[in-house]
Amino acid sequence: MTLGITEGLGVHSEEGLSVGPDGRARRPVLMNPGPVMTDERVRSALAGPDMCHREPEFSRLLTRVRRKTTAICGGGDDHTAVILTGSGTSAVEAVISSTVPEAGGLLVIDNGHYGERLHHIARAHAVRTHRWELGWGTPVDLEVLDRLLAADPGLTHVGVVHHETSTGMLNDVAAVTSIAHAHGREVVVDAVSSVGAEALSLHDDAPDWLAGSSNKCLEGAPGLSFVAARKAAFDALGSRPRRTYYLDLHRHYRAQEEAAAPAFTPGIPAFYAFDAALDLALTEGREARLARYTRLAQRLRGGLEEMGMEILLPPEHRAAALTAVRIPQGLTYTELHEGLRRDGFVIYSAQEQLAQEFFRLSTMGCMTSEEIDSFLSALDRLMTERHR
Repeated sequence: MTLGITEGLGVHSEEGLSVGPDGRARRPVLMNPGPVMTDERVRSALAGPDMCHREPEFSRLLTRVRRKTTAICGGGDDHTAVILTGSGTSAVEAVISSTVPEAGGLLVIDNGHYGERLHHIARAHAVRTHRWELGWGTPVDLEVLDRLLAADPGLTHVGVVHHETSTGMLNDVAAVTSIAHAHGREVVVDAVSSVGAEALSLHDDAPDWLAGSSNKCLEGAPGLSFVAARKAAFDALGSRPRRTYYLDLHRHYRAQEEAAAPAFTPGIPAFYAFDAALDLALTEGREARLARYTRLAQRLRGGLEEMGMEILLPPEHRAAALTAVRIPQGLTYTELHEGLRRDGFVIYSAQEQLAQEFFRLSTMGCMTSEEIDSFLSALDRLMTERHR
């Protein structure tokens, strides 16, 4: 028998299904924060026909995806989106490297791993930064933010992560944007792990630049990312420094806006899948998707707490799509990961200073309440076995 893509998750078929304790085939449950489990219609779309990216068929596909992406980001007629072949980090890097002027600077709000990443990206492109280290899981102090911007007029941009997946924290982008705009600064939002579910809108919350990904809350296949902003802001990039070639956001914008064509060879199968995923997301609606994720998260967190497990953040700071949990006493992360993997569940380690004590569980993607219950049962069995 040929093993499927989930080799190591128990017993497998060519379709990548695992066999549970009841002997019935089931899909592996990805509780990592992306790539997520996708709808069958999204997976089927990956098998679309071969296509030349310089032909009208792809132009129509690209235009559809850009239009739907702008809508999912809460943009209006004066907004647009640029699609990139690359992970969410490529979109974040394209924004930072392309938008900050030579005489400008970036105030980085760092309260987790991905806030720190904003700083590293800016430094890699010789962008002046002020890294404001709050500590992982620490909420943004808006009064301090106001003072920092007032003290340094050369900080032309503010970088903030909406859903900081190193901890599961949700930062208040609307409040950050309000203060930044009062000082005449632009806001760059890493919305890679939030757009499509958590409340975030180009129109209502007014961030200047929004970077996102196809394969998290939008439930597409991995391989595409995007930047959404006002058309006038994209146009203005023509006068900004060219710090990079492939990730030059103005280059991509001009190609997609003026020629309805990619600047470079795109990942066409991922476009097929993203087109299908965007249709599903727009049909479901952001509020309904957030409600679905929230129900799953509440079911998961309630079960964990009944088992006496500690969740990292207080409820008021938690995003719906991810929960950071203390590793049970008497288990290592490796033992936890391998034990749950044998039952068909993929969990995710914490990062850096949290890695020795915490692990992470995502509730984004096409997950069901029954799968949450099965996970809790598998975790309970594993913990019981270890304490015998």
